[in-house]
Amino acid sequence: MDKLLTNAGRLTGVHTEILNWEADFCELAARFAHLPGTVALLSGGDLDCARHHVLGAFPWLILEGRHDTTRLTIDGVAEEISSSPLDVLRAVLKHFRLKDVDWPLPMAAGLLGYLAYDLKDALEKLPKTSVDRTHLPQMLFYAPSILVVHDKKDRMTRLMVPQRSVGEEKTAAILARFHRMAAEPITTDLDYGTDGDALASNFTPEAYRDAVRRVIEYIRAGDVYQVNLSQRFQVPFEGSGFALFRHLYKENPAPFFAYIRADDHQVVSTSPERFLLRSGAGVESRPIKGTRPRGRTTEEDHRYREELVQSTKDDAELSMIVDLLRNDIGKVCAAGSVKVSQHKRLEAYQNVYHLVSVIEGEIDDGKDSVDLIEATFPGGSITGCPKVRAMEIIDELESHRRDVYCGSIGYISFHDTMDLSIAIRTATIVNDVLAFSVGGGIVFDSDPQAEYEETLHKGHTLSTACQGHPIQRPTPMVWMNGRMLPAHSAGVPVNDQGLLYGYGFFETLRVDNSHAPLLDAHLQRFEKTWTALHPGPFPDLTWEDIIAQVIGANDLQDTCAAVKILATRGSRSEPPWDHTLCVSARPYIHRLTANKAKGLHLGCYPHPRQTPLADHKTINYLYYLRAGQWAAQNGFHEALILNPDGTVSETNTANLLIISDREAVRPTSPAVLPGVMARAVSRQLAEWAYRITERPVRPDELLSAQTVLAANALMGAVPVTRVDHQGRSEGSDLWVRLNDAIIPEWKKTMEQ
Repeated sequence: MDKLLTNAGRLTGVHTEILNWEADFCELAARFAHLPGTVALLSGGDLDCARHHVLGAFPWLILEGRHDTTRLTIDGVAEEISSSPLDVLRAVLKHFRLKDVDWPLPMAAGLLGYLAYDLKDALEKLPKTSVDRTHLPQMLFYAPSILVVHDKKDRMTRLMVPQRSVGEEKTAAILARFHRMAAEPITTDLDYGTDGDALASNFTPEAYRDAVRRVIEYIRAGDVYQVNLSQRFQVPFEGSGFALFRHLYKENPAPFFAYIRADDHQVVSTSPERFLLRSGAGVESRPIKGTRPRGRTTEEDHRYREELVQSTKDDAELSMIVDLLRNDIGKVCAAGSVKVSQHKRLEAYQNVYHLVSVIEGEIDDGKDSVDLIEATFPGGSITGCPKVRAMEIIDELESHRRDVYCGSIGYISFHDTMDLSIAIRTATIVNDVLAFSVGGGIVFDSDPQAEYEETLHKGHTLSTACQGHPIQRPTPMVWMNGRMLPAHSAGVPVNDQGLLYGYGFFETLRVDNSHAPLLDAHLQRFEKTWTALHPGPFPDLTWEDIIAQVIGANDLQDTCAAVKILATRGSRSEPPWDHTLCVSARPYIHRLTANKAKGLHLGCYPHPRQTPLADHKTINYLYYLRAGQWAAQNGFHEALILNPDGTVSETNTANLLIISDREAVRPTSPAVLPGVMARAVSRQLAEWAYRITERPVRPDELLSAQTVLAANALMGAVPVTRVDHQGRSEGSDLWVRLNDAIIPEWKKTMEQ
């Protein structure tokens, strides 16, 4: 790291010029929002903490850390450093520090980005019992080559480029690039919708209320005084993250709006809460505790306002956090300098009221911004009190790591200023999934239902923007052992042999507009496998009605759906049996439509199948999953499965049929799943006077045959057009006529 920093030179100053930008600052940020490393910090509203807009772009330094490994990149040269992210942050701030300067703006050069909530693990030894689903950095900062700061009070916009002792000749090129892009039309996609997908929570309403009751039990036992408990929502998202950010800013501006465009994720934050402000020696924190919704009428609005002001519960909650923050800030501030300058200040926003306090102090000589972060992070208003025990309980009760949520977003300058928000009302977009969390402080007299409803009030703006309507129940729904449940709440016991050994089986069938054309054949195969593998009688259930319930619960009555019936072995070796039975459903898009292809491209999977269980559709399907992954990685639609003797009979999802000269061959293998759709195709061909034969088939026959079909219950029968990157004849329209005869609705699926 020392060599990398030395080669980067030192900061010698900052080139500054006035930018004549008359349009909305958000429109300027839109020109750069698609570039990785762009950070926009917008101050909405007219509160005294909402004066400046900041835009950073073209980063010359990137600081990214997780656990005890930090990656530092300067001018494109990267180094992995075996040190805590905060230690590397301190070294960077020290090396590039600008001394003896008096800037008229809050920031002239420095770092923009975030500290994730899970950076707490670098500060405290805490249990890790919640799951990290996204593996985002715990710290991510960019040092921009271009910094734009707009002062809302004096209506002045300044453009700045940090000057270094190396590469100063780049300033003109950087400015030219900035002005060229600033003059270009906006290209940001305006679509921020999600096509009506419902938000899915990691809590059911009752589970969240139970978690609140558990916190109250901890408080009763003397473990804690308060715990901030949150629930996490997520929804598919393929729109523009910045368009969502801009929409939210227009609808409900708050002082600490932030947009971060990283390489592989985006962050959209609409926070109203300041965590830490540093200006030279001055330090400030503004914790928020106490929330009420805005009323629909003037009378209702006034009632909510007065209810919040008079609430003894919210007063106690805020006072507790104020004391916690006073103690945290006091660790690095001069003795006697820490004070509460305002307490229980009421602040009004578009959709909620908040109670806010202001704590001030003077940082000790010899202490820096990292010392202040280490003393206070994460903010007490989003953990609880005492902080360490509260964080342990949060990790116990919340199933997901919080990621950026409840961390901090903002800037840390190279000249002793810093402004960080508490990352509430904050969404992350990773792999086309948008996730955000909402929570509240739980105290002894909290009402579980009221606490649950408060999370919905706080999440209203984000949830409405994401899906066009407020938060609704989690989806999808599944039928399990006689009950309809949210999918995330359904599960099997840890000692179920289906989980331990893959001892179970399933059927996947197609349902078109609530009709399953091959249901009887699937149930016959399901019962045959049950008899072969399971003890006890076949379940006496009306599967058609169960499937109809699942289709209705998932609002799939008027479309094409893939339905899965699944059974596990259970744990008992004698009656009463404890099999798990489950039925689920999802929308189905035809394979050829999804692939935008006329047929399937197959590749020979290099690892032959060698299991006698291939006669049954067991849930031990990892071999086929891996084969499908291999196919995708090598440019194929499906993997052609080889038998130990080198013959073929199926792909990783479908049976094969080879057709030439009015003969249809169903390949035989030592063990192969008897496909429902393949049997239906064979019956139909027999009715059309085709001769049906069964024999082993070698892979080279797939290239010479007139027609090769791959068939399963979802996609029907589709042509195979390539094998191992070698083209073959598309054949006739036989596959179209077969599907018309067997699955009347199949063409609608192709058109969707």
